[in-house]
Amino acid sequence: MRVKDSADITPLQRRVAREIVSLVRREGLKAGDHLPEVAIAGQIGTSRSPVQAALRHLAGLGLLARDSHRGYFLQKDAPQWGEVAAQFFAEPDDPLYLRIAEARQSGTLEDEVTEAELMRRFDVARSTLRKVLSRISEEGWVEQRVGHGWTFLPMIDSPDAYEESYLFRQSIEPTGLLGPSFRFDPLEMAELKREQARIVEGGYLRMTPIELFEANSRFHETLAAWSHNRFILQSVRRVNLLRRLVEYRQASQRQPRQVQAAEHLAILQAIEAHDLVQAASLMRAHLDGARRGKSHDRALFS
Repeated sequence: MRVKDSADITPLQRRVAREIVSLVRREGLKAGDHLPEVAIAGQIGTSRSPVQAALRHLAGLGLLARDSHRGYFLQKDAPQWGEVAAQFFAEPDDPLYLRIAEARQSGTLEDEVTEAELMRRFDVARSTLRKVLSRISEEGWVEQRVGHGWTFLPMIDSPDAYEESYLFRQSIEPTGLLGPSFRFDPLEMAELKREQARIVEGGYLRMTPIELFEANSRFHETLAAWSHNRFILQSVRRVNLLRRLVEYRQASQRQPRQVQAAEHLAILQAIEAHDLVQAASLMRAHLDGARRGKSHDRALFS
């Protein structure tokens, strides 16, 4: 069962298919469960067209069956989706995006470059390059210069930068829990508890590094959203985008992920009990423990 070499699926459709695989595994769905197109499009935040193409692709891999009147249904239980998940998540992102990010992290790409220089270096067309640069600009680590060319901004490319990112998070995430507008969504709470419990109970061994990172990001961004403070949410999202490549490497270390998920559950339990002071204290300790455990691992930046 090959995924990466499929010629009948676009990068967008592949990304949507990956989201569907992640959804199936995250929710622990079983053979016979229905995957409604409209609901999936709403959860992923895309139109139905790429969802339909992604579902067809997954059906071609033998994971789904299509009923002409009712849509797509799982052919296999979520635990049997491991092989296809490993292939979909083998490369965490667009290859050009990764090459640019790794060149920046290694210090081999200058702070200021022209599009022509980037096109020659990475052997890509201008239209392809501009799509990736537009995405990187949205993530906040490159900006277009007046006139022509691009300027790269600081990213998490050293142990010091990594530690600074955790110190920043320690200053804003606990604050979000204590804000006057904080309120949690019961349905989202139940989903987070299920996902974190699955990680504790063995998911930390079965899930791919990217799935583990995305589950971690989902937890922190959901709590930031519950603060109903747009600046806290935007800040948490931006830091998550900047730390993605580093965290993918960290996620290969399995045991800490089980401990972190258990700490996430303790924070959720405190929130559910309306003990937000305790939740903020647990969050601060959780982030401090992660900072001490990760930011001094210089092998990540070698």
